Amino acid sequence: MKVAISGASGFVANALKKRFPDFVVIERKDDAKAIQQKLEGVDAVFNLAGAPIVARWNEAYKKVLYASRIETTKKLVEAINQSKIEHFISTSAVGIYPNNVPCDESTRLLGDDFLGKLAQDWEAEALKCTKRTAILRFGVVLGADGGALAKMLPAFKLGLGGIIGDGWMMTSWIDLDDLVAIYAFVLEHQCEGIYNATAPQPLSNYDFTKTLGKVLHRPTFLPVPTFVIKLLFGEGSTVLLDSKEVYPKCLLEKGFVFQYPDLESSLRKILV
Repeated sequence: MKVAISGASGFVANALKKRFPDFVVIERKDDAKAIQQKLEGVDAVFNLAGAPIVARWNEAYKKVLYASRIETTKKLVEAINQSKIEHFISTSAVGIYPNNVPCDESTRLLGDDFLGKLAQDWEAEALKCTKRTAILRFGVVLGADGGALAKMLPAFKLGLGGIIGDGWMMTSWIDLDDLVAIYAFVLEHQCEGIYNATAPQPLSNYDFTKTLGKVLHRPTFLPVPTFVIKLLFGEGSTVLLDSKEVYPKCLLEKGFVFQYPDLESSLRKILV
């Protein structure tokens, strides 16, 4: 199967390129006509375009976050609709859900903050595609070569890791290998609609921190005050401080089996 990938330099995309070695890259500078030419002979498109979300936001950067997702998806969908593509798999995030509420794909109440509205607009553009379309709402992706874990490990390996604030915000996560397997599953089973790409066992920041410390054999005694995160990231701190408890109901109902359903099994595979 030949695939096209936007956002192809990213952490997740690099893993997908290993699983789907016959690929072409859609670049942000490509217009719809250039994209359409690249889609010749392609069976499926993976849309992963988007500027990094874990960053310090200001109004200018929020516009970058928006344009890199919505405008890129708009061009991509325009090209796909005029092509012979069979399947479009686009990206979203668990930030679409409200805080402090257990959520699955049937949840109708969505977040009304910047991240929530960004994800809703992103999905709305993807759903204008006239081909078979699936949207994966990512949790925090854990893998060996990048992502959130790479940012956390230096402090934890030095014994300086700790809970954020009171530690009770919920974290919905996914092992990178399971995420890649979800793409293969969605293609094989010709799935369409919305799917939460999260492990079936979300957990609190406290439990996440203690599990990571256990696997690394390092103490986790130094809590990080929330005001420090806010000083570092400004409004972007919501990515780290929000509490998202999200379950992959639709994938489980379709019969997808997670290889790493619990955090300790994922971390031991990655780190030990």
